Amino acid sequence: MRDGISVLRIGVMWAALVAGSLLDASPALAQSRTDPMLNSSPSWDANHDGTYTCEEWKSFMDRLFVSADKGRKGFLTRPEFDTVKKADPSLAEADFGYFDENQDGKISRKEFVDKPSVFILRFDRNGDCRVTPEELKAAANPQSGAPQDKARDRYH
Repeated sequence: MRDGISVLRIGVMWAALVAGSLLDASPALAQSRTDPMLNSSPSWDANHDGTYTCEEWKSFMDRLFVSADKGRKGFLTRPEFDTVKKADPSLAEADFGYFDENQDGKISRKEFVDKPSVFILRFDRNGDCRVTPEELKAAANPQSGAPQDKARDRYH
């Protein structure tokens, strides 16, 4: 029994050492992993030029709202919102409460269409409300130690 506990302790110590080594290498590992938002191109690039704009986003969101608003009530219910989440990879993890600003249990057209794109907020490095192929390339291949501009919200 005592030998079994010793073996277990050695195993735990070895696992801790390996985990510590991996944590030291984590910045390199994090950079080598692919970003889920960069894995697939958003479907809302209306003119297919590889640049994603706020105008294209709002137009896309307006079309989504119209298609999801069953009965043309002027708002989305939770089940209707769940169908919207399947429309684009950037919406897959969207939260109902994020869009329902006034917390009335429904999402109005204005709440839905005027909400900023998380994709644009994340990758628009110069704040011009456009994500260019160059900005996406820079996000996919970050230079270590290079200064990064903070994303700006041009919606409000």
